Amino acid sequence: MANRVFQGVVYQMKDAINRVVGVVDETGTVISCSDLNMIGEVRDGFVAERLAGDCFVKDGCSYHQFSSNKHNDYAVYVEGTDETAAQFASLLAISLQSIKQYHDEKFDKANFIKNVVLDNILPGDIYAKARELHFATDVSRVVFLIRVTSGTDISAYDVVSSLFPDKQKDFVFNISETDTVLVKEIKRGIDQKDLEKLASSIVDTLSGEHYIKATVGIGTPIANVKDLAASFKEAQVAMEVGKVFDTEQSIISYDNLGIARLIYQLPTTLCEMFLREVFKQGSIESLDNETLFTIQRFFENNLNVSETSRGLFVHRNTLVYRLEKIKKLTGLDLREFDDAIVFKVALMVKKYLSANPAKY
Repeated sequence: MANRVFQGVVYQMKDAINRVVGVVDETGTVISCSDLNMIGEVRDGFVAERLAGDCFVKDGCSYHQFSSNKHNDYAVYVEGTDETAAQFASLLAISLQSIKQYHDEKFDKANFIKNVVLDNILPGDIYAKARELHFATDVSRVVFLIRVTSGTDISAYDVVSSLFPDKQKDFVFNISETDTVLVKEIKRGIDQKDLEKLASSIVDTLSGEHYIKATVGIGTPIANVKDLAASFKEAQVAMEVGKVFDTEQSIISYDNLGIARLIYQLPTTLCEMFLREVFKQGSIESLDNETLFTIQRFFENNLNVSETSRGLFVHRNTLVYRLEKIKKLTGLDLREFDDAIVFKVALMVKKYLSANPAKY
């Protein structure tokens, strides 16, 4: 493919500079040339010369090496050994390097996926580009957002890339210093628990082998490539919501956010109004840490007084006394299902306000 790109450029140069212009690969084989008869020739001694420097003269031609990669895989040559030939070779090397880099990016599936995920490509162009790349658009995929919270100098990108080596199905790329995105091809109808197990294996590998602490946000599985941006945004929301409501969780799935997702989308003014309507002035602030801990355990035990008292190692009557105290302070009886729901939501809203004081 690159040969055709080079050929189109060098052939146009034939009349512009009135000299033979060509491109050789790292073995010295002519892969493109303004003189079509030279294509396929092998330049003797080229390999030894190219190791000596980027620019050199050999057999009446001026050479200048270039590549879009880290290694000099190609060299452009111009007929002549004068200064003008060297200048032409240098200019052509710069031009062909830029053209090849653009060509590589244009036909690079990973770059295409990155643009789709980050919403940098118009929806109408997605299918046209996918056809160019022979990229399957109707395959089930899901987006994982891996965020490094602390760790060593080892790149999380490198670690995740090594875990998913199939570059035709799974795509890994960085979007910031701390955030790495994995677009994973999955079986249609995969269970959510399997996605969480996969995310857990990523976290365990990063922490266990490389001492990198990370959290993973999981978007909703999608069936079409055009929906990858939505799955990515969901993974971002999962990460942000988890940071507020589930600070100890390392795996946060968008599908499991529940009411926390709704609260996160509310403006703070509405949340503050809700708290004022539910509680008497200052009543929720009057609850000490021990009482809040008791409430948390009470909710975890599904409002069961006996189970909660056993878990807290207190007498049943002691727990009932604490619940009565809460009822007196807030006006809500946590033993009643409706009141318990209101109180649970109110605690989450308060936590949200503490984490996002300036969000409107």
